[in-house]
Amino acid sequence: MRPDARPAAGLSVVVLGGTGFLGRHLVEGFAALGARVHPVSRTGGVSRADGYGPAQSRTAVRLDLLAAAPDEIAGLLDSTGADVVVNAAGRAWRADEEQMAAGNADLVERLVTALAGRPGPPVRLVQLGSVHEYGAGALGAATGEDHPPDPVTPYGRTKLQGTRAVLRGVSDRGVDGVVLRLANVIGAGVPEGSLFGRVAAHLGEAARAVERGEKPAELRLPPLRAARDLVDAGDTVAAVLAAATAPTAAVTGRVINIGRGEAVPMGELIHRMVTLSGVEVPVVEDAEGPPSRTDVAWQRLDIGRAERLLGWRPRRSLDDSLREVLAPVLPPGHPLPGTTTDAADMEEESP
Repeated sequence: MRPDARPAAGLSVVVLGGTGFLGRHLVEGFAALGARVHPVSRTGGVSRADGYGPAQSRTAVRLDLLAAAPDEIAGLLDSTGADVVVNAAGRAWRADEEQMAAGNADLVERLVTALAGRPGPPVRLVQLGSVHEYGAGALGAATGEDHPPDPVTPYGRTKLQGTRAVLRGVSDRGVDGVVLRLANVIGAGVPEGSLFGRVAAHLGEAARAVERGEKPAELRLPPLRAARDLVDAGDTVAAVLAAATAPTAAVTGRVINIGRGEAVPMGELIHRMVTLSGVEVPVVEDAEGPPSRTDVAWQRLDIGRAERLLGWRPRRSLDDSLREVLAPVLPPGHPLPGTTTDAADMEEESP
């Protein structure tokens, strides 16, 4: 975090999507620094981030973000005395392009309208974008923020629409907004719809099968030929905290990549995940199975801007992240073996 950042303690922070995977981590991260945090979700409920910081339950504000008009969103910001709003809401898994557009683009337009129309000091908007907005990166090269976006998936296209809504809000309407373009985020509570969530769920069931004296089922996956940039959920929280508290001149109107700055072969990483689970499970790459969400072969972010503008860089190893993915799904008392080889040191290679 920058030395000239404003203190997080005492800030009123609204986290949209505050009961989701990343939202829960963000709620805990801000609260740990003394911020007054207001999780918001469509159904209300409880925000609890086991695996990150001192987990505490917080009741979320109930607001249907897919239907809320700008004046309703503005009313929420007024009632909470918001200083910062983090948009961790959206649609990624088990949704079609129309549903993704509603959650990833239309919501952002209404949020920007709500922020632009408010009197008084501006509220800092931290919009969580995605590496998938870029589309394919050049093999062997890092993708910087000036790279022309060319998304190839509905998710990437709709997230890019959200990014552009924020940037228009800054340039045309005086909104204090910054977009963090996140690599693939991993950590405790990762959704089962993601590759890591799917693998973790299978390994958890495999471990329970072994405890029952049964042979675990093989793990069947689509071909794992891609290389991806990844970022730990805890490191992501640190980046959001830095963006929320950085001086306006440093971040407003900027897109900032947040990742490890490495392209990690997915095949190697999944096998590493199996090893860390301590369960012997055959991994079968099935060309006849369901396709992957994206056919982009290479993703590696240039994260130099994050260090220059936010004073941020990733701290956690991939083994740390994978253990936190596995711990909640494995049977109680199941050991997670230690390692002498850090998965973060795996060589980059073409898929």
